[in-house]
Amino acid sequence: MIVWLNPVGGVSGDMLLGALIGLGAPVDGVRQAVASTGLTGWDLEVTDVRRGALRATRATVRVEAQPPERRAADLLEIVSRARPAGVAATARRAITAIAEVESRLHGVPVDQVHLHEIGGVDTVVDTVGVAAALALLDVDAVRCGPLPMGTGTVRTAHGIIPLPAPATAALVAAAGAPVTAGGDRETVTPTGMALLLALGTRFGPVPDMTVSAVGYGAGGRDDPGRANVVQALLGTAPDPGTPGEVTPMTLLETTVDDVSGEVLGHVLDRALAAGAADAWITPVTMKKSRPGHTVHLLVTPERAAACETLLLRETGSLGVRRRTVDRRALPRRTSTVDVGGHVVRVKHGPWGAKPEHDDLVAAAAALDLPLREVAARAARAVT
Repeated sequence: MIVWLNPVGGVSGDMLLGALIGLGAPVDGVRQAVASTGLTGWDLEVTDVRRGALRATRATVRVEAQPPERRAADLLEIVSRARPAGVAATARRAITAIAEVESRLHGVPVDQVHLHEIGGVDTVVDTVGVAAALALLDVDAVRCGPLPMGTGTVRTAHGIIPLPAPATAALVAAAGAPVTAGGDRETVTPTGMALLLALGTRFGPVPDMTVSAVGYGAGGRDDPGRANVVQALLGTAPDPGTPGEVTPMTLLETTVDDVSGEVLGHVLDRALAAGAADAWITPVTMKKSRPGHTVHLLVTPERAAACETLLLRETGSLGVRRRTVDRRALPRRTSTVDVGGHVVRVKHGPWGAKPEHDDLVAAAAALDLPLREVAARAARAVT
């Protein structure tokens, strides 16, 4: 399934969650995913509201006591407990993206970053909730139109800062997202932008799809002259019998001989979190018969600059090769199966289906069964 977002009023974590619930994501399933983190003292309230002339879904997080701030490491520990594992992975990517830009903005190590306005319970509910809603809707691709960026200033724990907020601006740049004028208020929040980045969102017009549902996620204000909503269209890709979409991509490569395996693995994780479509490493023999590795990143053209900078910074390499390649992406969809009471996502292509490894690992650990047995059960349950 595909979701295309039309952020006419902007994008925030609660607006995204409201839009997905408006598309039909079950609220109880979202609550269950958040509860699996062990987080307490919260409630998710879902109401129908009006924004301008439109009815929309408002997702509001109610908390008993909001801590003034949390370390990013604390939030990562909490969301990592979410189940299924794929939901936790998405939430981790979103919070990691925020922590990394805050680290660069304030000049402190990532593990020491303290989050103020985005360090509360609602951030956990928004990130885990959005990830869970997408999984429950079987969404495997997110697309988005241009983002309306508000300008001016806003008062925060750090004092008065410009809009767009520095963290938001950095995340927009990392995503290579197109923007338009959005007025004199905050329209895109760091959490909303981090979720779009973590989901590998591609920006552009409505993709080829058959629309099956429409949802509207409401922001907190009811602004005159513009509906403060994000519109979401849910649909399916073209028939699997079609040859698939061919799109131009940028291939980035650098060859290194002085980078450890641990760092190379970190580079791949960072690149995928930054929106690379694919990332891999091949062993090579370099000049003077030195063993080395070539790091390859396949990215959309609009994300090439950001991923190139990441590749150079993380590896310490002195250069990157880049070339344009064509990629044919076959249609795919995601379904779920039940294995011993645990949800396992299954990715379907035109000629086969494969259960998600992270979900299999989580189910195997919870059931205390061999991974191969859980994989076999999931394969038998696939329809």
